[in-house]
Amino acid sequence: MSSPESVRGSSTLPGPALLSDPYVAHHGTDAYSVSSYALELDYRLASNRLNGRALLHAVANRAASAVVLDLVGLRAVKVQFNGRRVRRFSQRAEQLVVHLDTALVPGESFTVEVRYEGNPAPRRGLWGEVGWEELTDGVLVAGQPDGAPSWFPCNDHPRDKASYRISVTTDAGYRAVCNGVLVGHTHGSSRETWTYAQEEPMATYLATVQIGRYDVLVLDDGSAGGVGQIAAVPPALADAAADGLSRQRDMMAAFVRRFGPYPFAGYTIVVADDVLEIPLEAQSLSILGRNHLSLDWESQRLIAHELSHQWFGNSLTLAAWHDIWLHEGFACYAEWIWSEEAGVMGAHERAASAWRGLSAGEQDLLVGDPGPALMFDDRVYKRGALALHALRRHCGDLAFFTLLQEWTRTHRHGSVSTADFVLMANRVAGVDAEAVLHPWLFELALPPLPV
Repeated sequence: MSSPESVRGSSTLPGPALLSDPYVAHHGTDAYSVSSYALELDYRLASNRLNGRALLHAVANRAASAVVLDLVGLRAVKVQFNGRRVRRFSQRAEQLVVHLDTALVPGESFTVEVRYEGNPAPRRGLWGEVGWEELTDGVLVAGQPDGAPSWFPCNDHPRDKASYRISVTTDAGYRAVCNGVLVGHTHGSSRETWTYAQEEPMATYLATVQIGRYDVLVLDDGSAGGVGQIAAVPPALADAAADGLSRQRDMMAAFVRRFGPYPFAGYTIVVADDVLEIPLEAQSLSILGRNHLSLDWESQRLIAHELSHQWFGNSLTLAAWHDIWLHEGFACYAEWIWSEEAGVMGAHERAASAWRGLSAGEQDLLVGDPGPALMFDDRVYKRGALALHALRRHCGDLAFFTLLQEWTRTHRHGSVSTADFVLMANRVAGVDAEAVLHPWLFELALPPLPV
């Protein structure tokens, strides 16, 4: 997600038990890990009516007499466990509880199938409205951090990453865009079905559906060795998108040089035919508003920010929300790297400007553990980026960018923590990373500008 200065008006193998994240209370469970989701959605735009089928393959992490799923504002009408109909299930608050006749044992594989329906709407909470949202003519899903249950039943914990297959049937003339690779498209006289496969593990909040009257603009066909990139754009915005996204190929190439190989099969940008206060990232794609198609720095930095999340946030996903700086601090620093690469302004000049802004404000936030209400505070972005800049100045460019590439390679498609990054920086860059990073992340006073 882009900086709130512009805000909107591990492995897939079963591992240690997951704890419910204190930043997102009552979401996610430690009882099981999901390995795959198969979602079949039938959506009617005029009535905002969603009928869904979700099939989850999972493994129990501990003994449990029920399977608890997160589901908000939609009604489960039929549930099956291991292919057999479940007679006892209940919905309470924001959870669907599937009661089992025989308790699960650790290591046991199982499936849960849920058929559900309703009128999806965004969740309202500390971070405004997140989840399934109607546009003027279409749909946008912004799941960060707890919007996923607004449109499918899930284990809504960022560390529980799984593969996805998402099929969307909707009105003819509309394109559905989801995570991953388009693997099927059928159409009739009044309905069309779009099917996508996201093979790489993905956190629930990064799953998305975008629906609109979109044409496809090819930004890079990949034939010259680059990453395949397309944009889904309203026809009336095709020229503006071609202009505003004209640096996309160079931006991708610069980030591949700096961060390592792009972690997914391709990259899609969806341009909504609405004004959005901030762009949004999802796995393998980003969502912009029609107001983000300028070549000025403010728009271009946001485009760079969202692209960099494919490495920092999507491939490497925080294991717990208190480490949000590992997403937003890195993405903010990627803006400065692109500024440097594009010859706009050096990263140190960007850092100095950010430091001056922070020095004029209050020093009352721990960036490494900001608390749920302030997890998207602009200081997490800027001061997180300054922590990385301090590390870069301390160890030099060669060691710093070697570190970033090793970071993305070692933890590709996994879950990460600040402790993981410190240990890797110590090993790869040969510095005391804790001494460099701690004042920026875990002390209130703003450290001096790195020189």
